[in-house]
Amino acid sequence: MIPSSAAVGRSIPRLEAHAKVTGRAEYVHNLSVPGMLMAKVFRSTVAHGRIRSIDVSAARAMPGVFAVYTCEDIRRVIAEPYYGPAFHDQPILALDKVRYAGEPVAVVLASDPHVAEAAAQLITADYDELPAVYDEIEAMTSKAVVHEVLKPAGTFADLKHLKNKSGTNIALDFHLRRGDVDQAFAEADHVFEHTFRTQQVLHLPLEPFATVAIPGDDTLLLHSSTQSPSFVRIEIARLFGWPENKVRVKVPYLGGGFGAKVYIKSEALAAACAMLARRPVKFALTMEEQFYMITKHATTLRIKSGVTKEGRITARECEVWWNGGAYADIGPRVTQKSGFTAAGPYEIDHVRIDSYALYTNLPAAGALRGFGIPQLVWAYESHTDMIARELKIDPLAIRRKNLLREGRPQATGTLMHDAELDLVLERLATRMQWEKPFDHGSETKRRGRGIAIGFKASISPTTSMAIVNINADGSCNLYSSTVDMGQGSDTAMAQMVSEVTGIAVEKITVVHPDTDVTPYDMATLGSRSTFHMGHAVKNAAEDARDKLFALAREVGLSAETTPIPDVFKKKYGMQAGNIVGVGSFIPSYQSPDVNGQTENATPFWMIGATGAEVEVDTETGEFKVTRLVNLVDVGKAINPAIVETQISGATIMQLGFTLTECMNFDAGQVTNASLADYKIPGMRDVPLAMENEAVDAKQKNGPFGAKGVGESGTFGVSPAIANAIDDAVGVRLTSLPLTAEAVYRALRAKAGMPLAAD
Repeated sequence: MIPSSAAVGRSIPRLEAHAKVTGRAEYVHNLSVPGMLMAKVFRSTVAHGRIRSIDVSAARAMPGVFAVYTCEDIRRVIAEPYYGPAFHDQPILALDKVRYAGEPVAVVLASDPHVAEAAAQLITADYDELPAVYDEIEAMTSKAVVHEVLKPAGTFADLKHLKNKSGTNIALDFHLRRGDVDQAFAEADHVFEHTFRTQQVLHLPLEPFATVAIPGDDTLLLHSSTQSPSFVRIEIARLFGWPENKVRVKVPYLGGGFGAKVYIKSEALAAACAMLARRPVKFALTMEEQFYMITKHATTLRIKSGVTKEGRITARECEVWWNGGAYADIGPRVTQKSGFTAAGPYEIDHVRIDSYALYTNLPAAGALRGFGIPQLVWAYESHTDMIARELKIDPLAIRRKNLLREGRPQATGTLMHDAELDLVLERLATRMQWEKPFDHGSETKRRGRGIAIGFKASISPTTSMAIVNINADGSCNLYSSTVDMGQGSDTAMAQMVSEVTGIAVEKITVVHPDTDVTPYDMATLGSRSTFHMGHAVKNAAEDARDKLFALAREVGLSAETTPIPDVFKKKYGMQAGNIVGVGSFIPSYQSPDVNGQTENATPFWMIGATGAEVEVDTETGEFKVTRLVNLVDVGKAINPAIVETQISGATIMQLGFTLTECMNFDAGQVTNASLADYKIPGMRDVPLAMENEAVDAKQKNGPFGAKGVGESGTFGVSPAIANAIDDAVGVRLTSLPLTAEAVYRALRAKAGMPLAAD
């Protein structure tokens, strides 16, 4: 029963590979059930306004329309139709007022989606327009208040302190204090201060949001493209006032998620419509409609550092403003969890951080691959290079001088353990051949290189549970609510079961999330699954193995050498019975005190670094990234090939956010809500030279020494490219995205011939 060769650490082909390449893999977007109605929404055309009236008469009169609902209709089945993981602030349909252009105001149901869409276009609404606020800095003092009253959801232990801040747009403010920052600035040889900005971008999974809601007798079955089926069940049950066992959520494969499909998105409207209509309802967004569902926070970050003449950072002050849009979603958690790392992966004795989650009249922002960390690394790693160049210190040397080391305290006071910052940085330097001379090119085609390193704390505390069922023929079923959305989690979890039980991976079936069948998991997000669910799966597999060994001993067989079917046959006289192992995991956690200090902020740290080489045309500002080198600390890779693809995927995604992707707004209305205008990277945008490496490391408290990797490849991409541009032509860009026009304008300004502003 013990494996002849270990399963963990091998590049086993993905379990779902054949189903996906043959087109047999199931997705909610393709699901159809008898009697199903299609839902299409009518959306607000103003960014902020009180609803005077909604006229749905023409839509209801259109042939083929089954029903048209507003939020007043929703209230017939849900008395308080508000949801959200941090605050119950988002109505299922706009109620009383609208808070962003594109907000759902009414919904049409019809068997034919084209009829529903045409009918939705016949709906009209009148508004008393209100002053709107779009910028996160202006939101701090704006007289335009997005929410008059807030009701904290009370869902998560680390957000229990949330409270209503009436009369402001602040959803959450997080503050960290360490040492005496003012005194350290006064004593510093140099003080540097810079401000950086990032833009609003989109997750854009190629499978848009979709939910099919099927009503029963005071029950509801949801097939949903969600990353958090357990949370969806809890939240839908809460909305209807039902016990959880009345709601069932099933999740097949996802065609991408990246944080967009966490918590609750399309499910609430689909569920409400299904219960009103007493028919199955499918609410599936178009690609364009994704621009109005959830986005990534635009941010402004002001960073100030006190530095010795030798380049030692003695003090750092950070202010971060997060543009959360009209509804909080999980923005307060991003503000707190990411905010406390804003000072960077450096040992700095004196730190002051203020991080603000702000409401604005734009589409809501939430978790997106990196959970706020890429925005922060963009700022502090650009800032670090600017300090190095001003002091004429090598960018690698200044990082070596200040980097956090094993056992040293991070700004929260939490000691760094198993965070291979120095190893990742040194491997990056080796791969970049940093110590060797670099060819900076010609007068008109300049070349440059840059590096950046970042880190992230895992979300904590969260709970994961798993079940391992060993069948009498020696096959096995793993029951887990982790969602495989392309990251390869099914395969990795099966490898862990195989490692413990000795059952071959190909004989292990991973049962997809089904809340009536698979046990609780908080969500598939934040690169937490390998660590958190990995522990639960390992514990469940060990429980099953131990029970199997006990059964073998009971019938007088050798547990280590007897084939599994023989054990069951000896016990039951035939191929019958099964062994069920259960496992759970929740890491320890200590909430920060009033100064943001805690001895236990995270169960593990994620590390990622990037080196970039660029070529810049000094006559036009056009540039291309010629090489990207990506290093991560993933502990022990459960499946090295999957880790390789995870690093590549994260890097390419962040490359898009760095160079081309940006949501454009006019009076709060998105003006480029299509793939024709919103440019994601294509194959020709990927650098010809892209190298990935997971360093040789071990996470001592991780399952089999492993930890997550899905986000690590995003951290350093943006600042490494900006640093390389500066190295090439001596201009510094402080706002994303990095464009040829921005480079050209900076070159003209540097030459004393600035271009007129747009």
